[in-house]
Amino acid sequence: MFDTMTFTKIAASLCGALLVLLLGKWAADELYHAGGHGGEQSYVIDTGAEVSDEEVVEVAFADVFAVADADAGARVFRQCSACHKLEAGANGVGPYLHGVVGRDVGVAEGYAAYSGALTEVADVWTPENLNGFLENPRSYAPGTSMAYNGHRDVEDRANLNAYIQRASQ
Repeated sequence: MFDTMTFTKIAASLCGALLVLLLGKWAADELYHAGGHGGEQSYVIDTGAEVSDEEVVEVAFADVFAVADADAGARVFRQCSACHKLEAGANGVGPYLHGVVGRDVGVAEGYAAYSGALTEVADVWTPENLNGFLENPRSYAPGTSMAYNGHRDVEDRANLNAYIQRASQ
């Protein structure tokens, strides 16, 4: 039923298909690329999009924080809730965040696993200090034990700040 000639035909057809595929790729590369690897394309499709050299305008955190939405911050806090709690004294992997705004940096009752890098950067947690820390914890406080990458969106950070302050009341 399955003799040597059948196996040879199957192997030859697979090798032939591979050869056609490789030769087709080589032919396509030769047709659509001039100058070899790293050269300019032979044919460029114009999409109509214009390249803009406009600078991105940075909005001040204070302006964004003034109109922050605490309810939107609750959605952002879900990421933080894996390690932090909002109840006073309820430490998790990270310290509790109840009343963090206005609290001394590196001081949370019952939490002793601070890395010490935070106290070198700031004395008191203000909304501006939290904003800087939440944007990129490792660059704000090099050596911090917080492993989170941070929030790039200033609105998310402002909303999170507003939510933490509202939940602490």
